[in-house]
Amino acid sequence: MRRNLNTENKHFFEKVYEVVRLIPPGRVTSYGAIARFLGTSRSSRMVGWALNASHISNSFVPAHRVVNRNGLLTGKHHFGTPGLMQQLLENEGIRVENDRIINFAEKFWDPLKELKNNNF
Repeated sequence: MRRNLNTENKHFFEKVYEVVRLIPPGRVTSYGAIARFLGTSRSSRMVGWALNASHISNSFVPAHRVVNRNGLLTGKHHFGTPGLMQQLLENEGIRVENDRIINFAEKFWDPLKELKNNNF
């Protein structure tokens, strides 16, 4: 049986969006943390692709709250202007210097821990 990759990708993207919508304002997570939560630990790059396409979602996806595993704003070039991702994060009280989240460990939101009792 041949699988329809577009349907599978769309389903995966929607799962990513559901998780990202649960990240509280003032917190951030990583592409890899989302991938691990979804049971696809080797698909952090695919999480990034999903977030890059999040503008086509029917409802808002706070993609600015997802950074790389070191707290770097690696997706900032997908936000229209170079400083928009940082501005959105700073509007939520997150400090950013040199494209890196200050106190990343303190601001990190791990869906595996935060959503373990949630019927996701």
